[in-house]
Amino acid sequence: MSHTMLLSYVTFIYFAAFVLYLFRMILQKEFWGIAASFVAWAGIAAQTLAMILRWKASYNLGFGHVPITNLYESLIFFAWSIMLLYLIIEWRIKNRMLGAFVVPVAFLIMAYASIAPGVNNSIEPLIPALQSNWLTSHVLTCFMGYAAFTVAFGCGILYLWKYKKEAVGSDTSGWMAHMPSLDVLDALIYQSTTLGFVFLALGIVTGSVWAHYAWGNYWSWDPKETWSLITWLIYAIMLHARFVRGWRGQRMAMLAIIGFVSVLFTYLGVNFLVSLHNYI
Repeated sequence: MSHTMLLSYVTFIYFAAFVLYLFRMILQKEFWGIAASFVAWAGIAAQTLAMILRWKASYNLGFGHVPITNLYESLIFFAWSIMLLYLIIEWRIKNRMLGAFVVPVAFLIMAYASIAPGVNNSIEPLIPALQSNWLTSHVLTCFMGYAAFTVAFGCGILYLWKYKKEAVGSDTSGWMAHMPSLDVLDALIYQSTTLGFVFLALGIVTGSVWAHYAWGNYWSWDPKETWSLITWLIYAIMLHARFVRGWRGQRMAMLAIIGFVSVLFTYLGVNFLVSLHNYI
């Protein structure tokens, strides 16, 4: 089986995992949660294998490189990072409810990689500017940051939903009672944001070093660079507001959502502008 076909199957596996997480949330049966986790782990295992096969295929073509060098490969790695981080958090908090809010993002990213026009899934040699180990460091750190921000986004959506239900006096003795508490969700938003902030900062630094190596200057105010800085500043403001102003709860959840919108524009929206980063 080719790596491309295997990645197509992974898209459907993640969709199945999302549906099972949704069943767990609505039907309140742990059986569905266990099945969802099993399918999610199977999906990330299959995706890891597919990425390794794609890496090997690039070497067989004579220009081997880590499969994170174009838009298609970065989308695949983004989805993989989200699933890995989510499953670690699921294991840590012993609660599967968050899966219904995070896993669909990974599924949509995989689906976009498969069907979006202009996304080239072929393996091609790297242009000279990309032939650097700094590329690997830059992309890995940026997308681990993006994955952490995705988890914060999912927690933010769930927090606002649960808060609204509790505020209007809805009965929380059913499936809502099985969700993480508001305090746990607030802590997850903060922890995920902090992790993402550190990784994105490393991504910006390694990107600057790579830019100097490739083009002779550390910063050129390229649209991707500018929006990466804007996104970093949004999360810096978010963390500052928590430490200095004591913001918690709804405010942090809203900022997590706003920050994720900026992440998406930084990653995908900027590609519609003239940028040195259009290949990613």
